[in-house]
Amino acid sequence: MKIVRMFAIVTAVAGCGIMAARYTPPAAAEAVYDTSAGRVNVTRIVGGLDVPWAVAPLPGGGAIITENGGTLLLFDADWTRQEVAGLPPIAHGGQGGLLDVTLAEDFSESRTLFLTFSEAADGGRRTTMVTARLSDDGARLEGVTPLFEQSPAIGGSRHFGSRVVEAPDGTLYITTGDRGDRPTAQLLDHGMGKVMRINRDGSVPTDNPFFGQDGAQPQIWSYGHRNIQGAALDEDGRLWTLSHGARGGDELNLALPGLNYGWPEISYGTHYSGAKIGSGTARQGMEQPKWYWDPSIAPSGLMIYSGALFPEWRGDAFAGALKLDYISRLDRDGDSIAGEEKLFEDSYSRIRDIVEAPDGSIWFLSVGDGALFRIAPADAS
Repeated sequence: MKIVRMFAIVTAVAGCGIMAARYTPPAAAEAVYDTSAGRVNVTRIVGGLDVPWAVAPLPGGGAIITENGGTLLLFDADWTRQEVAGLPPIAHGGQGGLLDVTLAEDFSESRTLFLTFSEAADGGRRTTMVTARLSDDGARLEGVTPLFEQSPAIGGSRHFGSRVVEAPDGTLYITTGDRGDRPTAQLLDHGMGKVMRINRDGSVPTDNPFFGQDGAQPQIWSYGHRNIQGAALDEDGRLWTLSHGARGGDELNLALPGLNYGWPEISYGTHYSGAKIGSGTARQGMEQPKWYWDPSIAPSGLMIYSGALFPEWRGDAFAGALKLDYISRLDRDGDSIAGEEKLFEDSYSRIRDIVEAPDGSIWFLSVGDGALFRIAPADAS
């Protein structure tokens, strides 16, 4: 990606550990890039983040950001920083910790949000999702209530997933990883390597594909996933997911009810040892990805663009790349992907999450830069 202009404005560093203090990033930076949608500005809007994992834009401006170590941060419309108290106990370590944050569709009225994290249980750990209300002053979570707990809890520190997406009908999709125990992704009595679907009160929708099936966990929507760290809805309300491969074979899937996405029986990657995975790349009864990456980009965070600022990109899928340090724009036409544009290659390090803001700009979190960035047209930012 060609950089046509870049400048940086250095500012004083404010104490980021002071609650409700005015927060000044250690550096505000802006760069202009040529893209398929024309020139865009990429602007740092928050810095000083410690392993950020997820961002949720607030309807009135500002954002809520999770830090993997177990900190929930609230930034108001003036980007004043406040640490939110009241989180449940979080088992941080390895790939576990505080993970996703998603605002309920009625957040403006209810102040309800959903959080996922790794939790200690039964001598192991599990992916857990809770709902809570953000207090009126933003200082604490109220009424923290578990809605989903991956079962069984097992040992290990890998592959927790995990994203939460609210569907148009008000149900919630929750993604889990295989926790490094590969065969469990194929087992319907295990909660690993799945997309789960529940009601907002934690009950199970009776139209779930395995509801009432003996031995199957009724929350299961789809299965055979390795480690889903990206999930988003398209314009028709259908769920798309991003799953990490092993050595190659990262996947973009259209996650439809009851379908088997193949892990660990089929994959376009190999084991880290170089050994073949399962029976190859295809098997009857197992779904093919809509796109795959080889070599791996370690995709995390998925957004399907619907805003007005970039009409050329409307309907396209955007994925962060933790490994190769770029944003992957996938040219989507219905259920097909026509190609990929690599945005901002080697400019931002370990992109973990990517979202569409209320104004149609695109925001992304960079772990390596410890920052939240905003993408907007160069003539409109």
